[in-house]
Amino acid sequence: MRYISTRNENISVSPSQAIIQGISRDGGLFVPLNIPKISLDELKNLNYKDLAFEIMSKFFTDFEERELRECIKKAYDDKFDTELIAPLVKLGEDYCLELYHGPTLAFKDMALSILPYLLKQSLKINGENKEVVILTATSGDTGKAALEGFAKVDGIKIIVFFPEEGVSKIQKLQMRTQEGENTYVVGINGNFDDAQGGVKAVFNDKEFVEFLNKNNYILSSANSINIGRLIPQVVYYFYSYLLLVRDNQIKLGDKINFVVPTGNFGNILAAYYAKKMGLPINKLICASNENKVLTDFFDTGIYDKRRELILTSSPSMDILISSNLERLLYHLDEEREKLTALCMEQLSEMGFYKIDKDILGDFYGGYSSEEEVADTIKKVYKRFNYLLDTHTAVAYNVSEKYKKEYKEEDIKTIIISTASPYKFPASVASSIGLDIRDRDEFELIDILSKETNMAIPKTIKNLKEKKNIHNHNCNKEDMRKMIEKFLKVGGNND
Repeated sequence: MRYISTRNENISVSPSQAIIQGISRDGGLFVPLNIPKISLDELKNLNYKDLAFEIMSKFFTDFEERELRECIKKAYDDKFDTELIAPLVKLGEDYCLELYHGPTLAFKDMALSILPYLLKQSLKINGENKEVVILTATSGDTGKAALEGFAKVDGIKIIVFFPEEGVSKIQKLQMRTQEGENTYVVGINGNFDDAQGGVKAVFNDKEFVEFLNKNNYILSSANSINIGRLIPQVVYYFYSYLLLVRDNQIKLGDKINFVVPTGNFGNILAAYYAKKMGLPINKLICASNENKVLTDFFDTGIYDKRRELILTSSPSMDILISSNLERLLYHLDEEREKLTALCMEQLSEMGFYKIDKDILGDFYGGYSSEEEVADTIKKVYKRFNYLLDTHTAVAYNVSEKYKKEYKEEDIKTIIISTASPYKFPASVASSIGLDIRDRDEFELIDILSKETNMAIPKTIKNLKEKKNIHNHNCNKEDMRKMIEKFLKVGGNND
C-alpha cells in the first residue's frame, strides 16, 4: 500500500511514513492509492481486536503481523470499561453504537488509543531517532484523548490547542488537568477553525518545519488529518454491522444506514472507506448542528465557510472548515487531484467552492437546531430511559428526519453515539427538565446520576479533585511562539 497526497499524486509514501508525517509537505492529506476490498464472510465471527487486525493490516502493509497485533493488543485493553469495546444498544427500531467506553469518554479514544503505538512502531520501521512533536487542534474531545494516549510516551511530546470559549467546562478541565511532563495545553482566543487553521499553518511553514528538524524534532499530528487516526475508525463500522448479523437482526449482505454526527468529517469518512471496502451501506447520513456547512454542501454542492460560527451545546461539531472533506473530494474526483487542489485553493482564497452535487449520492445531509437537540434528549429519555449526549442527539434527530423523508422500512439504522452525556451535564440535565440554575458542573453530574440511576464514570468523578496544570493562553498568531517556548528552541525558550 502506498499513500499519496490529495493535491499531488507524485508525492507517494509508505504507510508508516504517512503516519509519521501526518500531513503531506504540499499541505494535502494522505490517502491510500487504492481502497482495499475485504470479504465479510471471513470477518463475521471475529472479536474487536481480531477484526481490527484484519482491517488495519490491509492499510498498514509495512507493519509485520506481530507488530500490528501488539499495537492493537495494547490499545484495546482494560482502559475500556467493556470487553465489547463498542457495544450496540437497541432503541426501538434503531441502534446506538456507544463509542465512549474508553478513558476520556468520547469516540476519539477508539483511534487515539492506538495511534501512539502505531507512531512508535512507524519510527522504528523507518530507523528514525528524532523526537516527535504531536501538534493538535481540538474542538473538545480529540485534545483529551490525544493527551491521554501520548502522555508519558518516551520520545514524543504533545501540544494541544483548543478554543478557550468553545469547549464544555468538563472538556476544558479534562485537558487542563492532564498529567505528564511531555504534555502541553494552550487555550486559543478564537474558535476551533482558528486553532485548526493555526496548526495547519505551522505544518505548511516549511522554514519552521526545517528549523525544528535541525533541532532534532519531527512534527506530526493526532488530528484525523493523520491516516493513523482515520483507519482505526473504519473498524467499528464493520464491527457494529457484524454485531447485528450475530444477533440475527439482519442477514449478511443486507444494507443498513449509518447516522454520524460530525464537524470535521473524519468519522463519517471512515464509514465511507468501510463502504468502499465492501460493507453494505445504503446511505451515509451526515448530521450537523446549527453550523450546517456540511448539510448545505450535500444539498447544493456548494461548500461555503463564509458565515459566523455558532457556539452550540454540541461544541465538538462547532466547525466551519471540515478538513477531511478534502479526502472525499479526492476519491470522488475522476481526474484525481485536479478537482481537489482547485477546491482547496478556492476555499482558501474565496471562502467557498462548488462541485456537481450528483457525485455525492452516497450521502444525505441534515441538521438539528438547539431546540430540536434538547427535545430529542428529553424524548429519548422518556421513551427508552436512555440518556443521549448533545452530539448523539443531533444524529438521532437527523435520523428521524431522514426516515420521514425516505420511509425505508426494511433498512436498519445505526446511530453513532460519540460521547458520554456526563461530558455535557448542563445541556443534558436542562433537556430532561432538571433545574440547572446556580449549580456547577459537578453538582449537575451528581443530580443527573441520582435522577437517572446511571453511574458516574470514574474519570469524571475524579476530575474535581485534580490540579489545574496547564494555564497557557495565546492568540492564533502566537501559536508558533508557544511551540518554540515548549520545545526550548528559537527565542522563546525561557
